[in-house]
Amino acid sequence: MTIFLIILAILAVIAGLLGFIYFRRLRQRRQFVHKKMQRIAKLVEQLENGRELDSHDVLPFAANPATRVMTFALLHNFDLKYLFPQNLYTQAKAAESHLANWLEFPTELDAFPDEMEHLQTQSIDVDGHGQQFVQYEVFRFRMRPPHWAADKDWMLGVAGPYFPGGEPYDHPPATFSRLTQQDDGVSPEEEVRWVHAHIYARS
Repeated sequence: MTIFLIILAILAVIAGLLGFIYFRRLRQRRQFVHKKMQRIAKLVEQLENGRELDSHDVLPFAANPATRVMTFALLHNFDLKYLFPQNLYTQAKAAESHLANWLEFPTELDAFPDEMEHLQTQSIDVDGHGQQFVQYEVFRFRMRPPHWAADKDWMLGVAGPYFPGGEPYDHPPATFSRLTQQDDGVSPEEEVRWVHAHIYARS
């Protein structure tokens, strides 16, 4: 009986610990989402107050990779996509914003990259017969001190896949970075193949 009670007590402690971790992560996620939404709060407030937006209102938010994707989604929801700058309505610009926002997650860099550059668009032969292709956008990025990843210098990141007939701001389900250093000898093509096989194919 004593052993049974001890086991129950251990299970209760484990359950309590798991519950604590779950709710803490849920709270952290809500705070994270709230922080992101605060970045476009000015636009949201203007729309909710019935003030008509123009392209000058939108440009600073669309130009910033941290807020670009959210800005497009907001305009899309209010049927105001025509206000989004045409020079930023590209797959590469959308991918840049998706990757930057992914890197900000606490489990990744926990920050936006200090520098980010588009390297190339890479196609993947999905069926192996040259009949169906998808595309990935490849970037390099780096952090400045005192960030812990500053000593890695340039790292590779990928956003995709993008499908034929899709729109530039479609969600890329395999946005990812192994934080691989660019000078480690891993080419952009190899990084895309790894992400496609290990992230997209297993999702």
